[in-house]
Amino acid sequence: MTRGLATRSVPVPDTLDLAFAVFLRCVACLCLVQGVLYWIRLIGYYPGDLYRFDLMPVHWQIAASALAVLFPFAAAGLWMLASWGPVIWFLCAAGEIAMYAGFPQYFGHKPSVVVSHAIVAAAYCGLRAALQMRKRPQAIQ
Repeated sequence: MTRGLATRSVPVPDTLDLAFAVFLRCVACLCLVQGVLYWIRLIGYYPGDLYRFDLMPVHWQIAASALAVLFPFAAAGLWMLASWGPVIWFLCAAGEIAMYAGFPQYFGHKPSVVVSHAIVAAAYCGLRAALQMRKRPQAIQ
C-alpha cells in the first residue's frame, strides 16, 4: 500500500446524514407500496368498482397510469439517495394532492393522503434545512 492512500481520510457520515438517508429510504418503501397499489388497480387484481383499467373513467385512467409508473420510479431514486428521487416524489405528491384536494368530485376526498404528503414534505424540508445549516458554518471558516 502506498503512503498516499494510507493517509487519505474518508468522510464519515454523522447522525444527521444517517437520519436523512433512513428517512428517504422509508419514503421510498412507502412509494413502492403506493406504486404497487396503483398497479393492482390498473390490472384489475383487486375486485371492486373501478378496479379495472377498462372500467375506469378517463380521469382515473390518466391519473392511475401516471402514478403507477412514477411512484416506483420515485422509490428507486429515493432508495439510491439520488438527487432526482425527491423531485419525482414531489411530482407524485403534487398529483395526488391535486386529485384528492383539487378535484374531490372526480377522485373522492382523502384528507389523510393530503396530510401525509404535507407531513413528508415538511420533514424533508426540515432535514434539508438542518443539513444546510450544518454545512454553513464550515463554509464561513
